[in-house]
Amino acid sequence: MAGSETGIKTSPMKIALIGYGKMGRAIESLAMEKGIDVTGKVDPLTPFKDIFPQTLQQADVCLDFSHPDSVKENIREAAALGKCLVVGTTGWYDQIPEVKRIVKASNIGLIYSPNFSLGVNLFVKLAAKAAELFNPFPEFDIGGFEIHHNQKADLPSGTAELVCETLLKHAPRKQSVVYGSKKIKDPEREIHYPSLRIGHVPGTHEVIFDSPAETVTISCVSRNRQSFAMGALLAASWIRDRKGFFTFDDIINQILKDKHGIH
Repeated sequence: MAGSETGIKTSPMKIALIGYGKMGRAIESLAMEKGIDVTGKVDPLTPFKDIFPQTLQQADVCLDFSHPDSVKENIREAAALGKCLVVGTTGWYDQIPEVKRIVKASNIGLIYSPNFSLGVNLFVKLAAKAAELFNPFPEFDIGGFEIHHNQKADLPSGTAELVCETLLKHAPRKQSVVYGSKKIKDPEREIHYPSLRIGHVPGTHEVIFDSPAETVTISCVSRNRQSFAMGALLAASWIRDRKGFFTFDDIINQILKDKHGIH
């Protein structure tokens, strides 16, 4: 089982995978290393395309890395079985109010994030602090970009949206985000954050603070999917004994508070 450095509990855990693409397989591989049983798999591209009670009933937690079109129904079916969930699928966030109602009515726990990488989530916290520091200095423009593999379904990525929402919150002189190749109409108030899809790149995110005299950058480059898989298993361990609706940021905040007294 995982060591204490991961934050994953040492008692046995069983999981079911809803979605068996690249992330599902990465989670399964790491779970095997950590002594975590994968008791069920569901994926529309395999013979196991439908959710049946017997597929999920042995699992402590279900991990959904599937497709945004199926997330709400996946959550509904897992919740009906009383299963806690980790949701890493992106592109479904307009349905959060309904999902919150499902979670509350079913008395389960659910944790979601556009990105379960610990490094990425700490990167977002760094971006928030940097935005606060640079906001009073308008000579520094604020922007960035993200790169992912060419099979990624959503554009911009959920993480890119999280980064930009964070920048807007902590740098109020910026009031909106321009994604992609759309023309910037108001450079003083708009953040430009384009996306690139190419090859097999797991994920790169960068935030840039640029002035006529100098440039400051913050970046996070994922070498492989192990960091995402580790974060997903950490989230599964954390949520299995909890009820309610959470984000991965709740885990990080608790760890920082427990270890360093940081709020």
